[in-house]
Amino acid sequence: MDLGRQESQDEGNRFWREEREEGAVYMVYLKRVTYRSHDRLEEGEKFMSHLMWETLKVRVIKAGTLERLVECMETCQGDLDSSHLNVFLSTYRTFATPEQVLKTLINRFIMLKSCAKDDDRKEMVEEQLKTIRSVISIWLDTHPDDFREHPDYPCLLDLEDFAKEHITDSDLGVRARHRLEKFQKEAKTLEESIEEMHLGGRHGLNGDKIILFNQISNRSVAEQLTFKDAELFRKVVPHHCLGAVWSRRRKKGGKNASSVVATIQQFNNVSLRVIATVLNTRGMKTSQRAKILQRWIEIAQELRDLKNFSSLRAIISGLQTHPVYRLRKTWAALPKNIMVLFTELSEIFSNENNQITSRELLMKEATAKFPDIESQNKTLQRRNLLKRQSWIENGIVQGTVPYLGTFLTDLTMIDTAFPDITDDNLINFEKHRKEFEVIAQLKLLQSAAQIYQIVKDENFWTWFYSVNVYTDTESHDLSCTIEPPSDSNAKIKKKSARSLPVFRSRAGSVPNRYPVFSTCLGHRPVKFDSAKFALFSCGLENRKSMSSIPDTLSTLAAPIMTHHSSTSSVVSSDSDNPSSPFRSSDTYVIRVSVNSTSDSDTHVYKSIMLTNTDHTHTVISKVLEKYCMEGKPEDYRLLQILEDGELLIPERANVFYALNNSSELNFVIKSREDYETSTLKRQKKRRFKKLSL
Repeated sequence: MDLGRQESQDEGNRFWREEREEGAVYMVYLKRVTYRSHDRLEEGEKFMSHLMWETLKVRVIKAGTLERLVECMETCQGDLDSSHLNVFLSTYRTFATPEQVLKTLINRFIMLKSCAKDDDRKEMVEEQLKTIRSVISIWLDTHPDDFREHPDYPCLLDLEDFAKEHITDSDLGVRARHRLEKFQKEAKTLEESIEEMHLGGRHGLNGDKIILFNQISNRSVAEQLTFKDAELFRKVVPHHCLGAVWSRRRKKGGKNASSVVATIQQFNNVSLRVIATVLNTRGMKTSQRAKILQRWIEIAQELRDLKNFSSLRAIISGLQTHPVYRLRKTWAALPKNIMVLFTELSEIFSNENNQITSRELLMKEATAKFPDIESQNKTLQRRNLLKRQSWIENGIVQGTVPYLGTFLTDLTMIDTAFPDITDDNLINFEKHRKEFEVIAQLKLLQSAAQIYQIVKDENFWTWFYSVNVYTDTESHDLSCTIEPPSDSNAKIKKKSARSLPVFRSRAGSVPNRYPVFSTCLGHRPVKFDSAKFALFSCGLENRKSMSSIPDTLSTLAAPIMTHHSSTSSVVSSDSDNPSSPFRSSDTYVIRVSVNSTSDSDTHVYKSIMLTNTDHTHTVISKVLEKYCMEGKPEDYRLLQILEDGELLIPERANVFYALNNSSELNFVIKSREDYETSTLKRQKKRRFKKLSL
């Protein structure tokens, strides 16, 4: 029936209903298929020439057991469902082990092989068996590290035995043996190199003279940072970024996410050295220190040219930490065009609308040959135009290194919003489809990161690792030595410390050498428009655990407050992205809190999922359950917090459609009594104002 069809471009798939079977839930879509015109039909297709189009029923698994998910790798015709396979192989580690998946595939193969004797099903079964062989082959080729189980390698041994017994006409067994021998050889080489390092000691400097910061050109610094960032980003294992792996890595039974940790550690290394080079100049004049600030801003621009958003953000973060940011005289000594440049680079990472600026920029330039840089400053405009002409004339092609925190935030939000297991105790595969959408973007950018052609400069890295970094206390003391705080500055700092949250890792105490940078700030430098800036937490660098970002991802999505913000604090508890929630066509992740009876303006927010069928009483019930509170939904009122007040959600409303989606999706529930009391107070206040007039 596939002959003569082509998919309708204007209709696509339409959701129809859910279908339930034992061990699986399917989403059923209606797909409109149109036929080619009569004169294009071949002779064998004339029987359906009277048809213009028809509607087909397409089933997509929404949730199921591991066995059912493996079955769905085959279409109803027995062919390989590549879309389902890609999602499965990218996300299965959150609900199964490689051994479990391989065992399930082998069991299904053996079961189908026993059915091949039935003449009626023989052709279909042969196609299914061929598909299972393809699945195992693709898995072995595209995810070889899943089989790297040193020292015993049980999956490869089982696969080799299975192939010898059941697939004698395939080279699968030979490939499994070759893979096993390769892994064993690599493990032996690694052990020997570690032993040599212990016996010979570490000779990082090799007796060479360490070069100075001012001896390295801005372009060289940017290129070397890009070399390292691209190398680490290419090595990131995509499934390490999944919320179930990354955000739960410290919990009991948590899985290793070393490839992600290495990237974050490098990010922190850059930020710490930005701070150190600025502050380790106590004997310098203000103008000389300003030149160091200017150099880092110019290096950040070079990184922008190289499309390296990771070290670009690390430098901006380092410059925006309190010990550096409070150096008013130093910042005031910067040329105007450098301040404009710093402003524009900082705005790339604005937290507004879920970091929409950096997201749009990344999608625009992900696979572009070179960046499309814009500026409001005429001098910078001319400079950027000359750069662009040079790139075109010389055929320059740049790779891309994204800020990994964006992907970690999105994947953690999805993990928070959707359960791993459904109410029927089935694996929620729809959740993993949403995760795969993010993973696919990350893989695309990993391909783009391979374009760079940069050679490692050992002299640079000798200097880089020789820089002595400071704790937050040491940094603050050095900063105050350079520019002693005035009384007014001390008061501002004290007020900021009370009003702004400090995020710290749950991993334990922080070594004295490695600080946690909070969003607290002192006095901003002159010439700064505080509305345009946001401070970023740099996380922490921990030599022992190598874990730099707290479970709440405060580094990625800490609530940011500028100096002129109100003194009320916003503390993210369960939410991993306070800026803006995860949104799709039929779901939102909203942030909810319970009205505090104290005089404090503090709200502790938690995340819940809002669907397009949730009414007010349902949402209130979810909030009460989230906060482990007892009570009836009808005893509470639900309000959305807006910039200019609160929006009361009617009692019988569908919250999905009643909310104001142009504002942040922050909600609070208040007891009916508290709501009525506060309403009366506001009314009395308005009447009093009218009488006063």
